[in-house]
Amino acid sequence: MKRSEPVTLTNMCMIKKKDKILVLDRNDPVWPGLTFPGGHVESHESFHDSVVREIKEETGLLIKNPHLVGVKQFFDKNDERYLVFFYVST
Repeated sequence: MKRSEPVTLTNMCMIKKKDKILVLDRNDPVWPGLTFPGGHVESHESFHDSVVREIKEETGLLIKNPHLVGVKQFFDKNDERYLVFFYVST
């Protein structure tokens, strides 16, 4: 049995400030609507460094201590595993 497989690694982060939560309003026809900022984990990048980088790229904010709060997995249209690591930060 094979022990490795192709996988896409991504992250999303809920950024909270008091009673407010930051969301993005995507205009992408494939995936429109409200979502949390995030993106793909690059080759040889840690999950932590990836979410910090993605938040900086998408929002201009520098987060320091994102907490992993969940993981979602599904299979994409090519039947390859797709993982999303969900974080929370203030």
